[in-house]
Amino acid sequence: MTANQFELRELRRGDAERCAELERVLFPGDNPWPRDVFVVEFSHPTNFYIGAFDDDHLVAYAGLAMMGPTEDPEFEIHTIGVDPEFQRRGLGRVLMDQLMHVADSHDGPVFLEVRTDNLPAIRMYEAFGFTILATRKNYYRPSGADAYTMQRPRLSDRRDSDGSSGGSSDGSSGN
Repeated sequence: MTANQFELRELRRGDAERCAELERVLFPGDNPWPRDVFVVEFSHPTNFYIGAFDDDHLVAYAGLAMMGPTEDPEFEIHTIGVDPEFQRRGLGRVLMDQLMHVADSHDGPVFLEVRTDNLPAIRMYEAFGFTILATRKNYYRPSGADAYTMQRPRLSDRRDSDGSSGGSSDGSSGN
């Protein structure tokens, strides 16, 4: 099954438990989010959470928050995860496309943190135009793993600097 054979939709309260299950599998040593955190995140009006479903079963999810004034927003990727059974099929890229479309439609830069040892995710983020700004020591708890803070410039800045609209072209997948 390829990434385009999954149903994409905005996540709802009823999806929170499955997101929490996936978090426990994907991020066991780094304080995975419980169901109640997802419920709060889904309900916030400036957050955008989307999931990929295989026959009504959530197999991947991602969340983006808009911060700052609506006329000059910044975005932060809160989370992105793919069920291990469905990784390496392009789902991470499909979800990132959706998140980046939201940020680009508001012409906002996007920030994220990623474990410094998560090379597939780092490669995917770089393919979307993210660059490393800094290293945050002991960012993830309780594991103590370091994180990179990465940024993707706003669409207008990317167009001004290279004449392109951003995005990716190498076909690699982070998940």
